[in-house]
Amino acid sequence: MTIGWKGVFPAVTTQLREDLSIDLADTQRVVDDLIRDGVTGVIALGTVGENNSLDFDEKVSVLSAIVEVVNGRVPVITGVSEYDTRRAVRYAQAAEKAGADGLMVLPPMVYVPKPHEMVAHFKGVAEKTALPIMLYNNPPAYRSVIDNEVLEALLPVKNIVAVKESATDTRRFTDFRNAFGERYVLFAGLDDVALEGLYLGAQGWVSGLTNAFPKESVELVAAFERGDHAKALEIYRWFMPLLHLDAEHDLVQSIKLAEQVMGRGSERVLPPRYPLEGERRAEVIAMVEKAAATRPTLDVAQAA
Repeated sequence: MTIGWKGVFPAVTTQLREDLSIDLADTQRVVDDLIRDGVTGVIALGTVGENNSLDFDEKVSVLSAIVEVVNGRVPVITGVSEYDTRRAVRYAQAAEKAGADGLMVLPPMVYVPKPHEMVAHFKGVAEKTALPIMLYNNPPAYRSVIDNEVLEALLPVKNIVAVKESATDTRRFTDFRNAFGERYVLFAGLDDVALEGLYLGAQGWVSGLTNAFPKESVELVAAFERGDHAKALEIYRWFMPLLHLDAEHDLVQSIKLAEQVMGRGSERVLPPRYPLEGERRAEVIAMVEKAAATRPTLDVAQAA
């Protein structure tokens, strides 16, 4: 199965009203703004989309709203983050029916599977959908590792086509390339090692902080792709204090707060999360305001 996934895929936020009900219209506005700013795909209902705080019907309604507003302009990939294979299959099939272009499938939540159990989970989802699948590897968050043994066992599964790599060890990009060549499309999935991932063979970046600074994110990847490494490094170094937020436990609150400071969305989150308070809130606001005041000059096409 061939896919054209590359570039910047923000993991978009799910917007909420003051009573914490889902605001589908504002979620659509946020996604439309990101596409207008040049992103090349979107991840619906990832971590910052608060996947695990929503029930099945809410997830389907958020995804359907995002598919509607995107209207084919860029690929829409949705997170599949469930306790077990049965629930993952149910949502994957609903996502296919809703018009998603692909799935980003996580290992089972809570239970830490052994390698053969993880393989069975991914195969169990893949065989029940025709959609292309990106696997999501994030050992610090989910305590399970999609390693070469797992990827080797999944080679015959044709619709498992990509890996979002969010481990802090960037050597894994090279190890994957050496082991599997071009079999799996690689995406950088941890914001503060994104440029390293691109240098080591990632074709795209699934990003959190793009929600607050999309034009800079798009230009970072564009500069890398056209060989303007000085510009890519300039943007990356400017961005790095904020990119570190993506690796913190409170990344959802921090990214939504950054969105709010930049006038793009609301900081409201669903319990068990609560908005940042006190020194931490002040720290994140100061970081975003400093970034906004010192943002690098972009190409005219990107700055327009």
